[in-house]
Amino acid sequence: MRLMIIMLLLIPLLTGCETVQKSIKDIKAAIDPDAPRPKAEPTRTADQLLTAGVAAYEEGNYGQAQRLLQSSLAEGIPTRTNQARAYKYLAFIYCVTDRAAQCREEFNNAFSADSNFTLTAAESGHPSWGPVYRSVSRGR
Repeated sequence: MRLMIIMLLLIPLLTGCETVQKSIKDIKAAIDPDAPRPKAEPTRTADQLLTAGVAAYEEGNYGQAQRLLQSSLAEGIPTRTNQARAYKYLAFIYCVTDRAAQCREEFNNAFSADSNFTLTAAESGHPSWGPVYRSVSRGR
């Protein structure tokens, strides 16, 4: 009851502040069990996470791309081709950020996920990951 009185006294003072208004709504919702609850953000499927990860990679947001790609794998990408695609982009990220051992590991993971995994001619010629890819593919 005291909290309700305090809120009623503070509301006129704080009505111009959007953050405070949101906090007040949250407090009211906590007090009133019948108050409408905010809808939870829909969860993304593994394939949606993969698509978002590739887009983040293409935008140069390597940290975000890495998190999304790893999440897509953790969520269980249903096809082996797309699993290999996620590993490929992780390998690219590791190679361009000078982490050759992780790059090699992700290329190995891509081959394990899909025995038909290959890079395009343009991709395999890349100076950062091309040599690592060729080294891993020769060992198969």
